[in-house]
Amino acid sequence: MTTRLRLALFCALVSLPTSARAQAALRLEGTCEKLVIGTQDLSASCSKVLTNAVSRNRTSFDFTTTDGQVISFSGNGAQQEATEETDPLQPINVVSIGKDAAPTLAIGACRFSTPEPGRTAITCEASAADGRAFAGTFVTATKAAAGAPAATPAR
Repeated sequence: MTTRLRLALFCALVSLPTSARAQAALRLEGTCEKLVIGTQDLSASCSKVLTNAVSRNRTSFDFTTTDGQVISFSGNGAQQEATEETDPLQPINVVSIGKDAAPTLAIGACRFSTPEPGRTAITCEASAADGRAFAGTFVTATKAAAGAPAATPAR
């Protein structure tokens, strides 16, 4: 492994979010439609809660199972881009499985629609260098805030 690659790996690992250092976290309730770790399909045991955390410059989407497993898709929040007006794309470069597991470098993205009353989906997909695939899809029903003006129907 070259020194440059080691330094890049070290920087990526040091900047990973941890719940103790999280600057902001959102707890979303809804339906987990898909959760895959390599060849394991954990969709049936995926919980009805998704956490989106921001720590320093990193953003993570954390899927959990009913037996306590966690899979976290994480990327540099500054690299977020909008592919369409209502379809932000968060590049992912690290996937962590479990609270104490070593992070896995992976390439992928999480897509999500801008929250508005109705159905909002968060879809994450990433692949590791060894060929393992990771995927999660979570759907939540968003509601207008109390006292907010009614949304105008799309035309």
